[in-house]
Amino acid sequence: MAPLCYDDGMDPLLRTQSGPFSADQIREDDYYELSNGHPIECSPAGRDHTGPNLSGAEVLDTDPDVEWAGVDAGFSPEPKTLRAPDVAVGPPAGEGSGWIPGAPPLAVEYASVGQEEGKLQERIRDLLAAGTRFVWVVRLVGPRRVEVYEPGGLVRTLTAGQELRAPGILRNPVPVEALYDRRAAHEMTLRNLLQRQGYDDLEAVRAEGERRGVAQSILALLASRGLAVGETLRKRILTCSDSDLLRRWLVRAASVDEAEELFAEE
Repeated sequence: MAPLCYDDGMDPLLRTQSGPFSADQIREDDYYELSNGHPIECSPAGRDHTGPNLSGAEVLDTDPDVEWAGVDAGFSPEPKTLRAPDVAVGPPAGEGSGWIPGAPPLAVEYASVGQEEGKLQERIRDLLAAGTRFVWVVRLVGPRRVEVYEPGGLVRTLTAGQELRAPGILRNPVPVEALYDRRAAHEMTLRNLLQRQGYDDLEAVRAEGERRGVAQSILALLASRGLAVGETLRKRILTCSDSDLLRRWLVRAASVDEAEELFAEE
C-alpha cells in the first residue's frame, strides 16, 4: 500500500508511513476515514450536497428525544476503523478530544454527483457491522428518495410523501422531503423545537397566547372596576387552560360585585 499523502504541516513520521493504519494516527484535518486499517480519502462536498446536509442535520438534531447529533463526526468502533457519517445521531458523545468510540445508532449519508457507490456501500457495511441500527442514504441524483439500510441486508426505498422512522432514537417520524428540501426541513425543525418546549405545534402556541390574553383581560377589567383579586384567584385565572371558560369569566367580570363571583357557576 502506498503511503498516505499528507500536507507539509503533518507529522513527518506519518508522512512516510504505510498502512495498515489505526484511528489514533488520523487527525481531524486529514480528510481520511479507515476501513480495516485502509485509508479512504474523503473529499470536500459540493453545494448540492452541503445544503441538504445542513437542513437534514437540523431536523434530526432538534427531535425532542435526541440528546446529541453531529455532522462529519468521527466514530471509531475499533482501532482500525474510523467512519464519519454526514450526519450521526446517538447518545451524548462525552467529554474530551479524540474520535467517538462505537457507532451511532442512526447515520445519514448524502449521495450526490460524483458519489463513488463502492465507497458508500463499504461505509454502510462498516457502520452496520459496528452496531448502527439505521443508515439513511439520501439520493440527490435523479428522483429524490431515501434508502433505509438495516442489519441483515434489509433495504427499503422511500420517496416524497412518505415518512422515515427510527424507533428508540427519534420521537417524530421524518418526512422524506425534510432531509433535502429546505422549507420542509424548517417546518419540521420548528415543530421539533416547539415540542421541546411542551407544545404540540404552532397552533398550540397560538392557542396559549390567546388564553393568556383573555386571562390578562379579565384581571385588567376587574382592576379597572376596583375589585380586589387575591393571589389564589389570580393564579386560578392565569393557569386556566379552558378557553371557553375564560371567555365566560371575561363576560362576568363586567358585572360581578366581587371577584369571587366569577366562579359562582363553575
